[in-house]
Amino acid sequence: MQWDGISEFVYVAENESFTLASKKMAISTAQVSRQISALEKRLNIKLFYRTTRKVSLTEEGRVFYQHCRSVLDGLDAAERAITNLQSKPQGKIKLTAPVTYGERQILPLVNNFIKQYSDVEVSAYLSNRQIDIVEEGYDLAIRLGKLSDSTMMAKRLGKRTNYLCASPLYIEEHGMPHSISELNKHSCLLGSNDYWHFRELGKEKSVRVTGRLQYNNGNSLTDATLKGLGIVQLPDYYVEQHIHNGELVSLLDNYRAPDEGIWAVYPQNRHLSPKIRLLVDYLTEQLYQSV
Repeated sequence: MQWDGISEFVYVAENESFTLASKKMAISTAQVSRQISALEKRLNIKLFYRTTRKVSLTEEGRVFYQHCRSVLDGLDAAERAITNLQSKPQGKIKLTAPVTYGERQILPLVNNFIKQYSDVEVSAYLSNRQIDIVEEGYDLAIRLGKLSDSTMMAKRLGKRTNYLCASPLYIEEHGMPHSISELNKHSCLLGSNDYWHFRELGKEKSVRVTGRLQYNNGNSLTDATLKGLGIVQLPDYYVEQHIHNGELVSLLDNYRAPDEGIWAVYPQNRHLSPKIRLLVDYLTEQLYQSV
């Protein structure tokens, strides 16, 4: 009886909603409400302030939450300790990654990973939307560039380089820029935004560029660049091979912005299970090898 209502209390406290808590626990809102009411009656204290718009903890509720959260974390740790005794990782991993990077880099590596571990299942959703992995129930997210959410834990998997480049045909017809300021004389092929990033005199710099073509798709921008339509700034996984075989020429290398991080991100209050830790370690090993 001492455990009755504890999980429901923590879920409501963390979601500030009886409805959201019931959805995440896969039980009815009425059941959550009954358990919380019984818990308050047993403790003889009010744990929540309830209004039609919001549920928030009382002062006593905040104190009780800290202790309950620690208890549940301890139970999770105990379960993980037992799981770690298993020789083979097993269970489902739910992850998300950006579309193109996921297609080209992450999912082929995930395929290799699950060939090695037959008891692991993976559900992957590729999206360029910044998904709330806690709200939507993901174990892991792959993120590129600077991280904006300080509430997440993150492990660096590798890096990516953004190249400024053009085709030999474009350079033959229009010449090449020798400084950032000369870009306004050229046809710039734009992605989702009209700012390009550089480093000048030791400082990072964002430069607004213009052009008659703008796509929100890196493959299409790469094709336009190969066909001599202009200058583009794209990550290495789009253009590096074309640069190596001479189809594209890297420009303004002395002004190139610092490499950006590739990150595995997971909730701060959620310790990595063995299967997820193994996948993150595998991705780190493979991606650093490819650098």
